[in-house]
Order: sequence, then structure tokens, then C-alpha cells
Amino acid sequence: MVLRQSFLIILAFFGMVLCGLVYLNTNQNSCKPEIIEKVITKEIRKPENFALRSSPGLVYNQPSALVSRTDVAPVTSWLAPIIWEGTFDPTLIDSIFKQQNLTIATTVFALGKYTRFLKDFLESAEEHYFVGFRVHYYLFTDKPEEVPEVKMSENHSLTVRKVPSMNRWQDISMGRMEILEKLIKDELASEADYIFCLDVDTKFHGRWSVESLGRLVGVIHPWFFDAPRNQFTYERRPESQAYIPAEEGDYYFTGAAFGGSLEDVHHLTKTCWEQMNIDIANSIEAIWHEESHLNKYFLYNKPSKLLSPEYLWRDINAGAGQIKVVRFTHVAKNNAEVRPNK
Repeated sequence: MVLRQSFLIILAFFGMVLCGLVYLNTNQNSCKPEIIEKVITKEIRKPENFALRSSPGLVYNQPSALVSRTDVAPVTSWLAPIIWEGTFDPTLIDSIFKQQNLTIATTVFALGKYTRFLKDFLESAEEHYFVGFRVHYYLFTDKPEEVPEVKMSENHSLTVRKVPSMNRWQDISMGRMEILEKLIKDELASEADYIFCLDVDTKFHGRWSVESLGRLVGVIHPWFFDAPRNQFTYERRPESQAYIPAEEGDYYFTGAAFGGSLEDVHHLTKTCWEQMNIDIANSIEAIWHEESHLNKYFLYNKPSKLLSPEYLWRDINAGAGQIKVVRFTHVAKNNAEVRPNK
């Protein structure tokens, strides 16, 4: 009796082993090769600041966990860095990003009389903007014959695109979002890693480089960096797609400079253009046009990095205790004279 029970137990054990082997073989054979290949070859998106490797032997100042600027906020409440002079080491950060072989696309629009600002913009950019990195400027203008000859530095290039003239400066301002969306979608995917969109009536005075790179980047407006949110000139009419309620708002961002990764800026420009079209269909125009829609977007799609007003200051001679370096400013101009409509 005992012998018979032992035999049955051994038989059951070998039966279980045999079933397991059959099950494994069946599953291996049913796993199609193309599915395995897809898993292995699936593209992995490169994370922001991928491979932050410092070069051996590089000499730079020791960072401190205790000492930093105390007169400005270096980080937002959602833990995005705010870039001020004294919050980064240019030697170290340049060394890190040069290993990534990046290309920065940069768009600028110069229509009508705004072509007069091109020479200062391009010449000052070549002196201060992403020096030592690969930059491709895309200039959109209705007067390509008025584009000045400016010598490009090594790894910097300029492409001029002709666009139709417009009768209203508001349409020029808002139309940029559509052009930017199409440029990123149709051309830049294989040509650039990041993009910045900058106003032409500006001039560089100091370094603007890889410290500004991030997934989604906004520049804090120089007139509102120290103002409470109830003073922000958001769009306050609920009828507009750019509407922001009085009790909401983080920062007020300028529409004269923004950027980020191609994917994120494409989503930004596409969304803003769609929202502006809804407003147009409802016969409404946001108070500050595309800047109003940009602020609405940034409120609910938080920037991953913010640039301080150093990156678009009021005027080279305007003072503020927090501004240690003026990197980029609007230039003085007579709006009534340069704009196509008053």
C-alpha cells in the first residue's frame, strides 16, 4: 500500500514537470519575432540634460549646498529652476552640454519696418548667443532684400524665408504661432534639438547659452517680476480662450522669448494657434494677443525652466537691484512709426 502511494506521488510529480515544459515551449513558439524586435528597438526619448558628465581635469569653482543668492528665488514652487546670474557655473555647464552635440534652432520675424532691427539683433547674437554651439537661425520676412550681410561664426547659419506682408501688427504677432508650428512639424524634427523664438526688436548684451535649455522654457516679463498676480495683464474676459481668473496665475511671461524641446514647443504653438482661431471665430482678440495665450498655456503646462528678466530686460540703462547682468533687451523704438497700423 505504501509502495503504491509512493509510485503515484512520483508519477504526479513527473506529470507536473512535463506539463510545465510543454507550457513554456508553447509560449516561446507563440511569441512572434516582430513583437520581440519592436520591444528591443523601440525608440527611447533622451531625457532632459541626458548624461551630465563632467570632463576629467576640468577646473571650476566648488559648488556650495549652503551659500547662494538670497535676493531672488532660484526655484519655483513646482521645483523648476529660475536662472539668474550666480545660480550656475558657465565653465562647468558648457563642458557638460558640448558633449551632447546639440543644434539650437532660433526663429525671428522681421516684417515691414522691423527689418531695421536685424543688423543689431544678428550682430549681437553672434557675439553672445550660444557661442561655441551649433545654431540655425530661421528668419521670416516680407523683405528679404533688406536682410543685412552679417558674418556668421563657425557652426552658425542663417536661412531666410519670405512670408506675406500684413496690415496689422497684431496679425503679425499672432501669426507667428502658426508658422512656428508648421516649421517644427515639417522641417526641424531631424535638424535641431531645441528651439527658441525671439523678437527681432531686441539686442544681446551678455551671455545667453546652454543654461537656458530645458523641456519648456519661459522668460519672466521684466515689468512684472516683482508684482503680485492681481497686477498681471492677463486676459480677464471669460469669453476668450486666453482667460485666466483673477485668483490664478504663477508668473507673467513675455511673448518676446520662449523655447524648449521641439516636441514641447510644437505642442505649445499648436495649442495657442488653435485657441486663437476659436477666439477669431467668436470675434474676440486677447488683450496681448499671442502673449496672452502663451501665459494661459504656461499656467496649466508648467515650464520646466524659467529664465529671469536678465534674459529680456527693460532697457540697458534701467536699474534693479536683482539684475546683476543684462543679457538681452528690447531696443528703444517709436511703436507708432514702425508698426503698420497705429
